[in-house]
Amino acid sequence: MTREELVTQIKSKETVLCVGLDTDVGRIPRWIMNQYDDPVFEFNKRIINATRDHCVAYKFNIAFYEA
Repeated sequence: MTREELVTQIKSKETVLCVGLDTDVGRIPRWIMNQYDDPVFEFNKRIINATRDHCVAYKFNIAFYEA
């Protein structure tokens, strides 16, 4: 995303909300852990789908993904 695209998103959504994707595997619902081959991906995808109309950016906390 370019700076101009970000500014456009901020203006159109009237927010600067950034959602952190700090996925702690121990807090992913058991049904997602049992049903999907990549539960972290599925969990994050669901967060993104649920919030994409309300935020302008996502931030991964790399410490949760290094392992």
